[in-house]
Amino acid sequence: MNLQEQKPIRVCFVCPKAYPLLNPACQATFGGAEVELYLLGTELTKDPAFQVSFVTADYGQPPQETRNNIAIFKSLTFREKPLSGAWKIWLAMKHADADVYVLETASPGVPLAAAFCKWKKKTFVYRTASMLECNGQWVRKRKILGKAFAWGLRRAGAVIVQNTKDQKNLLDTLKVSSVVIPNGLSISPADNTKKEYVLWVGRSEAVKGPRRFIELGKQFPDEKFVIICPPATGDNDYESLKKEAATVCNLEFSGKVPFREMSGYFQKAKVLVNTSDSEGFPNTFVQAAAAGTAILSYAVNPDEFLTRYNCGLACNGDFEKLKQGLAFLLENNRYIEIGQNGRKYAEQTHDITKIIERYKDIFRTIVKTG
Repeated sequence: MNLQEQKPIRVCFVCPKAYPLLNPACQATFGGAEVELYLLGTELTKDPAFQVSFVTADYGQPPQETRNNIAIFKSLTFREKPLSGAWKIWLAMKHADADVYVLETASPGVPLAAAFCKWKKKTFVYRTASMLECNGQWVRKRKILGKAFAWGLRRAGAVIVQNTKDQKNLLDTLKVSSVVIPNGLSISPADNTKKEYVLWVGRSEAVKGPRRFIELGKQFPDEKFVIICPPATGDNDYESLKKEAATVCNLEFSGKVPFREMSGYFQKAKVLVNTSDSEGFPNTFVQAAAAGTAILSYAVNPDEFLTRYNCGLACNGDFEKLKQGLAFLLENNRYIEIGQNGRKYAEQTHDITKIIERYKDIFRTIVKTG
């Protein structure tokens, strides 16, 4: 084996809001896309055939640091003007000097990263985060940026989607082929933690519908409800949401829970409720399933997995059905058996030790052929 073959493949995740996951002392907000890339990156570091780095935003950290074998490069602040921010991300990507650059979530960063990789003869990989990126809605609402986003995807060495419906939609709307890879999670051994409450987890974005959960809590005064809802970026209505939640005596509102403590909340939940209008494949679904927690979804049911594997209920965007569904799950403790079905599903489908091997195969292939 020659030296060229022995060199590790350098993979850089461009993920501005991931820094709080990489450094738990930072208390800023992050979302599901950041969790997904963080989990992939940390799992990838276990293989010496790969070197992992992240480009994150500026949270006051040094320009470059290493944490848990991950090199972290600082870029823009969120108050940055667009051109200045783009330049700082470009420079951080240059300093990372990777073979492969991975992004998730539609943003101006997608065409930027695609252009960088084209210019520097590197490889760009994109992972979708929402059905709206795949069914054309995101592109149609942004005439210029939408075209730039589509341009970036067509120049990717690989595009990865979360479910087969997104795969079909992306091909139909943007003529972009993709690979389906489920979200990965480290599956801890099953335990017998007592189930105590009904749980909601997500940022305060309107599309995630936190007020639907608050209203649901009012309908079940004898059940304990817990909502973990950090503020979404630029949410000027957050204090109003907190005040509304405070009027519901059986509802506990938490604005921020460290990621390393989240699994405990899922373990204690009878039911995870998702009230979003749209998602890709929520990481919270995987976390709930892995914890043996039943899932109740207002509208989101990617690839009909909730019904196919009998690990939850989907309500087709009908709040009345959401109420009926929760009553059904709580009655006679039906959530226990359905949660156990979810656990089996998570073990079979979302074990990150298996998921990461698919990413490694993609990285090896595109670097070899690039």
